[in-house]
Amino acid sequence: MRLKHIAFALLVATALTGCNDTLDTAKIDLSTVKNKVQQPLPDTVLADMQKKDMPRNSPIMIRILKEEGKLEIWKAKADNRFDIIKSYDICAWSGKLGPKVKEGDRQAPEGFYSLTPANLNPNSKYYLAINTGFPNRYDAVNGRSGTNLMIHGACSSSGCYSMTDEQVLEIYAFARDAFKGGQTAIQLQALPFRMTADNMARHRGSENDSFWKMIKTGYDNFEVTKRPPVVDVCDKKYVFNQETTGKFAAGGACPAMSTPAPLTAALTSYEKTYDLAYTKAVDKMDGKVWYEPSEAERKAVVAAKRKGRDLAYAPTGTSLEAGKLMSQNDFQALMAKRAAGGDPMKPANTIMVASAAPSAMTTASTPKMLPATTGAIGTAAKQGRVPATATAIASATPAAAPMVATADGRSSPVPLPAQNPLAYAEAAPAPAVDESKKPFWKFWSKD
Repeated sequence: MRLKHIAFALLVATALTGCNDTLDTAKIDLSTVKNKVQQPLPDTVLADMQKKDMPRNSPIMIRILKEEGKLEIWKAKADNRFDIIKSYDICAWSGKLGPKVKEGDRQAPEGFYSLTPANLNPNSKYYLAINTGFPNRYDAVNGRSGTNLMIHGACSSSGCYSMTDEQVLEIYAFARDAFKGGQTAIQLQALPFRMTADNMARHRGSENDSFWKMIKTGYDNFEVTKRPPVVDVCDKKYVFNQETTGKFAAGGACPAMSTPAPLTAALTSYEKTYDLAYTKAVDKMDGKVWYEPSEAERKAVVAAKRKGRDLAYAPTGTSLEAGKLMSQNDFQALMAKRAAGGDPMKPANTIMVASAAPSAMTTASTPKMLPATTGAIGTAAKQGRVPATATAIASATPAAAPMVATADGRSSPVPLPAQNPLAYAEAAPAPAVDESKKPFWKFWSKD
């Protein structure tokens, strides 16, 4: 237990570093930047790319992890698989865990988004900005609304993912270089957390449980292939890496579709690992509740830790540092205190959620007991998805090509999906190029 406490303390200490990265973005003197749109990536980043065998203009993928407050840049290596090249602390994000539903709810989006060059805004009043593409086809067909949801600078958020100016300068450069290299659309994966067995078990009582299980399928596919999954929408749901001779209509019934056999085998192997890890996680958390903090509570933790420091930015902190794992009795007592108006930090009109117990507070006034969920495994077949892997992605080391057992008992790399893993089917076609000079990643595009 002591080791677990020490590990958690180290995690909190890391989170409290706020907007300052462990690398060199904070060292950039913006006053020396003559052209922010064309500012090159730092030499240290270019050196890391060279070490990982990443061409400078190869495609990228952006992944956001709300709970940890992280924005990751993943980049294609010469073997066509992606590896992480940079991780940033998100300076500010508003709302709480869960997708954006309507204009004005201050929620930052969650889901899978396709970013084209048109999403880059070099003239943003928040230094530089990249539009997330919300609402996408899934959001639109489900009646979700909102405008101008961005990744931008200035460390100020009202439904956006806000970075420091130094950070967004670098993120913008990653996207610019990838587009210059021929990438037609960058995939943005905006996730509530790393969708591991421990995290899914901890949040299994959330009101967003069914949505998170659905997008976890895309997370699983990326874990197995290390390639951004092909994303489509049908029957008002996300589907990933599906082969079909029909057409996908966001609001229509899904066509007859199937997952490539080698990918199915690899996902099934991950499912077995996940099943075991998830069962252990649920047992470990029996009787425990993860209290999800409000934005105000996240800010309060940051303010307390940084009291007396002169900060140019006002970060909002992470859910991990402000949240609590507590007993159900303590949670019920906390909710009763809030309902009685005895807690000055009580957010007005905010849904309070107990994520790791069979009960949750759904309003700030009257407790409402929600039934416990039974986990991801039991409903996987019905929903046409596969549970997530139980292992988190390493953040700084190259990922080995995932393997799958063959019929003769040997192992071989998992074949990549045949469809374009970098963009939705609706993405604009790439411009005509000289095939003899076509970069290797352009073979992923649909012509």
